[in-house]
Amino acid sequence: MYYLETSACFDSAHFLYGYNGKCANIHGHHWVVEVKISGGELQGSGEKRGMLLDFGDFKRAVKELAEGFDHKLIYEKHTLKPTTIAALKEEGFLLVETDFRPTAENFAARIYADLCSKGLPVSCVKVYESPENCAVYGE
Repeated sequence: MYYLETSACFDSAHFLYGYNGKCANIHGHHWVVEVKISGGELQGSGEKRGMLLDFGDFKRAVKELAEGFDHKLIYEKHTLKPTTIAALKEEGFLLVETDFRPTAENFAARIYADLCSKGLPVSCVKVYESPENCAVYGE
């Protein structure tokens, strides 16, 4: 089995609606996303012969996902009042509304699914919300 790994990062704010702790308040993280892909066969011909996947293509796909969250406030749908969202947008803040609670666990699962939908043979995704804490989805 062959494995390739790459990573990307993004800085963003989020909060956990309904949580009774510090994370209920808006706060930020330097998120690090690590992705591992796997496959048993290398490409047998063409310019990518001898490769599982071109590292450039792999890194680009992961980086594009991370950039979609970078320097934005990430919030779960229906957790902010429409007037709050309108006011933040009017002030020029960049927002990302998700259909999931923005936890490291859910980010890992969403990124896994998004990369699989692009045809990547994803084995696992790790999402670090701090240097010591990460969530893993896959394998």
